Amino acid sequence: MEPFFLSSLSFIFLLFFTFSSAQMPGFVSLDCGGDKNFTDEIGLQWSPDDGMAYGEISAISVANETRKQYTTLRNFPADSRKYCYTLDVVSRTRYLLRATFLYGNFDNNNVYPKFDISIGATQWSTIVISDANTTEVREIIFLASSPTVSVCLSNATTGKPFISTLELRQFNGSVYFSFYEEHFYLSLSARINFGAETDEAIRYPDDPFDRIWESDSVKKANYLVDVADGTEKISTNVSIDVNRDEMPPLKVMQTAVVGTNGSLTYRLNLEGFPAIGRAYSYLAEIEDFPKNESRKFRLVLPGQADISKAVVNIEENALGKYRVYEPGFNNISLPFVMSFKLGKTADSSRGPLLNAMEINKYLEKNDGSPDGEAISSVVSQYSSKDWANEGGDPCLPVPWSWILCSSDQQPRIVSILLSGKNLTGDIPLDIAKLTGLVELWLDGNMLTGPVPDFTGCTDLKIIHLENNHLAGVLPASLGNLPNLRELYVQNNMLSGTVPSELLSKNLVLNYSGNYDLHKGSRKKDQLYVIIGSAAGAAILLLATIISCLFMHKGKTKYYDQDHLISLATQNLESKNDGHAEVAHCFSFSEIKISTNNFEKKIGSGGFGVVYYGKQTNGKEIAVKVLTSNTYQGKKEFSNEVSLLSRIHHRNLVQLLGYCREEGNSMLIYEFMHNGTLKEHLYGPLTHGRSINWIQRLEIAEDSAKGIEYLHTGCVPAVIHRDLKSSNILLDRHMRAKVSDFGLSKLNVDGVSHVSSIVRGTVGYLDPEYYISQQLTDKSDIYSFGVILLELISGQEAISNDSFGANCRNIVQWAKLHIESGDIQGIIDPALHNGYDLQSMWKIAEKALMCVQPHGHMRPSISEVVKEIQDAIAIEREVESVSDEMTRNSVHSSINMGSMDLAATENYLAIDDSIARPTAR
Repeated sequence: MEPFFLSSLSFIFLLFFTFSSAQMPGFVSLDCGGDKNFTDEIGLQWSPDDGMAYGEISAISVANETRKQYTTLRNFPADSRKYCYTLDVVSRTRYLLRATFLYGNFDNNNVYPKFDISIGATQWSTIVISDANTTEVREIIFLASSPTVSVCLSNATTGKPFISTLELRQFNGSVYFSFYEEHFYLSLSARINFGAETDEAIRYPDDPFDRIWESDSVKKANYLVDVADGTEKISTNVSIDVNRDEMPPLKVMQTAVVGTNGSLTYRLNLEGFPAIGRAYSYLAEIEDFPKNESRKFRLVLPGQADISKAVVNIEENALGKYRVYEPGFNNISLPFVMSFKLGKTADSSRGPLLNAMEINKYLEKNDGSPDGEAISSVVSQYSSKDWANEGGDPCLPVPWSWILCSSDQQPRIVSILLSGKNLTGDIPLDIAKLTGLVELWLDGNMLTGPVPDFTGCTDLKIIHLENNHLAGVLPASLGNLPNLRELYVQNNMLSGTVPSELLSKNLVLNYSGNYDLHKGSRKKDQLYVIIGSAAGAAILLLATIISCLFMHKGKTKYYDQDHLISLATQNLESKNDGHAEVAHCFSFSEIKISTNNFEKKIGSGGFGVVYYGKQTNGKEIAVKVLTSNTYQGKKEFSNEVSLLSRIHHRNLVQLLGYCREEGNSMLIYEFMHNGTLKEHLYGPLTHGRSINWIQRLEIAEDSAKGIEYLHTGCVPAVIHRDLKSSNILLDRHMRAKVSDFGLSKLNVDGVSHVSSIVRGTVGYLDPEYYISQQLTDKSDIYSFGVILLELISGQEAISNDSFGANCRNIVQWAKLHIESGDIQGIIDPALHNGYDLQSMWKIAEKALMCVQPHGHMRPSISEVVKEIQDAIAIEREVESVSDEMTRNSVHSSINMGSMDLAATENYLAIDDSIARPTAR
């Protein structure tokens, strides 16, 4: 490894400052980038983060945003470091931590940032800015386990990390107590005030803990939609006893929605889900009705059949009217798109009621590096130095700028890189406690005192202590380090004799410039390099040159795209490798016999014509005859043969062989009996018998798995570049396979994109690829998003008639409907309500994510596969529940009495005996 001189990084970009609250106990409100203290319109006292030595302050102006704390922000370099705030807390106390982000185009680039925020060593959330004028908010509830908590920004994918405000709110007593709080945080996904009289959120001073209760009157895209007919708002001025576990604010509990027609239905998008979560409702009976009437209802969640068995009776469980009842689940698996229903029981005279709801995701804590305590002791000796104040965990989510860490879940520090940092005093003894240390670079400082005993650091390979003022003897214990290969102690004040244990090792050792340090005896039959004089420098230089040559020789070679294809095609044509996997070469006469002289035409396109064939052994085939004799046509032919000769997957159409004779270029595939997906959605194969929703989901899953193999299972990865519904073929069992690889490209390892002349099909073509001519796997994701929209709607990607006067594009048309909550406006009428709305929403939203304008905002194909599989699971479980309900429809409803949903035993328990909760 080359020396890493941090002196070249003369100023460290860091954010670290300890804030203490001088305002109300337990409240900290930081105006990031602000310049003075102020009290806002609701009585919160704000302080500037002017203790920050680094980061840039930017002023912003956003329409309709008048709050002072959102007129500035602090932004940081888009590099590989993290930038941390450290806040004082009281150990063993619960807090709410809130961070907000309002972009406001502060950099005048309209490059929407994407970066990570972490709490301590735990990845909290990824901040994805998609609108310059919308504030992103993240909240987390945690039990403080130490006197401070760090909040760090890092890993900029696009743009610069930035932050607008950082708030800390202390809870009292047992509010938000959880059996799992030692190991999990609670990350907020939804906190809703139902029946709100205005669009304004309720917070401090109405909520003494300054929780933000969103109004259900605010209509966001795809959020709080699917509201049942008969839903009405009610309110009261009567005081309500809110002194229960979480103490919801009185003002929230004085409003509610009721289902006058017998049901309440809503649909929510849950940030961070699917995952295991904590879901609670807040209920209070605020309507007066005669004693002979009652309000009893059940909660129904698709895919959670057991939940609907229990009956909620608010007045009975709250022990009277105008008292809070908080039924909920401490531990429940929820999807990203949660549709739920409250339905009254048969013996209830009143419809269901709902005042408020709160859903949090369990976020598993990462305890961080086990070296944290030791390295903290080291940096405490240099608290005035910038590099010693980077904050947060030394390794996670990214390491401090002067250390390197292992890739373990609980990473160890493997390198300390503090060359030329003006270090004084003795070498900190706590460094010797870093048992995973491999390299130690402390050269070029003013360190004094002895060389420590590094016996516990058995992995140490390289030690650089040269050019300091170290004194004393060279410890013999260094010779006992089993992996030590390089030791540099030259130009110090060491004395005595070089230990024989060092002289007998296979070791590069330089001790020149220590005038009182002398070489002792040595064993003759060992291989070592000893540099004890001026001549040693030449030897070291020679060794370095040889090392560099070997390192250069070992580097991976990367070739451009066309060269890779050329190599593959050469292998195909030569067929003499013995190891290369090649397609079968058919003769023209064989093909002519199999197709009965090209009698039956089954398809055509820009490439040419496809004919049906049957081999002598009875195997059915499809023969694609290429009509283009241009360079591009030949290249696409070679491309497809070379690619399909080396990739095999059950969701890719199998290439059986090729033929190049008598001026013909032909590709021979397995025959797919049910044609193309396009034909089944809006082509000649529909004829009133359209494929149903579950079939469409299975086709989507098959296709996505084929693409996933191309993107993640091939080396190098393959970008299809022409995904469309006509290139998805269906076999006799209606299982889907991806076809047509003529335009595919290899995504070369180590290269972020492939520069390429834009090719593809209008309607499916990634607009970012079209503009930049830089192809990535996210271009395939865009095309697949269009296919998902086709599956939902049964509409073509481009149409002059189907999408209205001002729209020809399915993406634009679908986006308008989905973001306004009108998913019914795009669902294919041929599906005849044969679908679960939750699974439909899940696919619609994933499709919209796939067709985001910027590639970095789109999901990976693996994420898409998982979402489709979740949708299929919903459909199958709904079918199962429906069948069971039909069988049990003869049974009358049974009132199960008072119910504490938190005590329900039908759900996964989080305890020490099982794995921690993860996304489904």
